[in-house]
Amino acid sequence: MSNTPQQPEQPATTIKTVDNGPLQIKGQFQVVDHDGTVYETRRTAFLCRCGHSATKPFCDGTHNKIGFEATGRAEEQE
Repeated sequence: MSNTPQQPEQPATTIKTVDNGPLQIKGQFQVVDHDGTVYETRRTAFLCRCGHSATKPFCDGTHNKIGFEATGRAEEQE
């Protein structure tokens, strides 16, 4: 029996909100359009939240030019 503390298991995919920016997706995932066609992605992708990207669904940095603001936080769970 080992006395090494166990680390919580990391999820296969993590979606993180970037302050005033896109959604960052890391891990194993697919981005699929309405017709079922899979977009080419790597292990990390950034999805547009501001609605103004010229490369939707992906972020192209336009949020910086238009002053997009979103800094919401998840409520802490007890």
